[in-house]
Amino acid sequence: MSAPPFTPPDRAAVLCGLAGWLPPRVVTNEELSQRLDTSDAWIRTRTGISGRHFAEPGQATSDLAVEAGRRALRSAGAEDVDAVVVATTTPDRSCPATAPLVASRLGLTGVAAFDVSAVCTGFVYGLASAASLITAGVAERVLLIGADTYSTIVDPHDRANAIIFGDGAGAVVLRAGRSDEPGAVGHFDLGSDGTGEELIMVAAGGSRQRSASNPIDPQDRYFTMRGKEVYRHAVTRMTASAHATLTLADRKVDDIDRIVPHQANLRILRSVAEDLGLPPERLVTNVESVGNTGAASIPLALADAAAQHTIQAGERVLLTAFGGGLTWGSCLLTWPALSRIDRPHDTGGTQES
Repeated sequence: MSAPPFTPPDRAAVLCGLAGWLPPRVVTNEELSQRLDTSDAWIRTRTGISGRHFAEPGQATSDLAVEAGRRALRSAGAEDVDAVVVATTTPDRSCPATAPLVASRLGLTGVAAFDVSAVCTGFVYGLASAASLITAGVAERVLLIGADTYSTIVDPHDRANAIIFGDGAGAVVLRAGRSDEPGAVGHFDLGSDGTGEELIMVAAGGSRQRSASNPIDPQDRYFTMRGKEVYRHAVTRMTASAHATLTLADRKVDDIDRIVPHQANLRILRSVAEDLGLPPERLVTNVESVGNTGAASIPLALADAAAQHTIQAGERVLLTAFGGGLTWGSCLLTWPALSRIDRPHDTGGTQES
């Protein structure tokens, strides 16, 4: 057995590219109100969401992931990577993973490629996985994509969930660098609690349902969520995880310039910021215009904020997320200077940052 490659003690994964992509179709609250017993005012009051993007019929998660990945590579000025990681709850198929297909379509032949399934915590889990490949010396550069098409698993007539979720993809490129560089991915806190699996789930489609002899309830094919319980867990878990990450980094809440939570709904985001004692102006959100996009939500929010210069180079940024599983996680990094940022809402070119 050959010896593992030598890795310097200060080797770190450094964020060097960022992009997001949203399918062009915009679904407004007014459109949803035509088929659901709801209204624009009701949705805005309870979620803060005014619109979301839906994939077109026949469009899959890999289609969104490829576009976001292509733009992230362009942002990084990179033509290739050593690994592709796709965080998603809505893979193209239950088998095989979506990442190898995405890598192939991006022309990244022969690279390592795998999926991460942690629902809305998927991007943070994926970030830890991608960073670990670099710090272990397995890869020099990794493309991480968070992509979800919730419109394919949410019951369009479910008043509680159809108003919340949207489709989208966001991606980052990580390269090997030093731990003291801007963009170096810092300390992580990750956790789970499987006793809460039924709070957020799709009951049908897995081995549990397939091995049972009972007939399938058509509703079991759809995503379900116990909103009130999830709200409580989301605020508690993200707040605690954020504190744990700051403790690991020997930082205080006052040291944080921007917090970018998973974009669940506006009430949850504001509650997390309030519980942490962070002023509202440090909270980064774009849930108002894109809804909850699952694993794509944090990179999409980052891409939006970077394109609008809401996040500045040198600022300390805290990422935190909560999702089904139950899962949660947080990460701290200093924001780098990125030369090219794609606007997630744009269908064309890039913006200089």
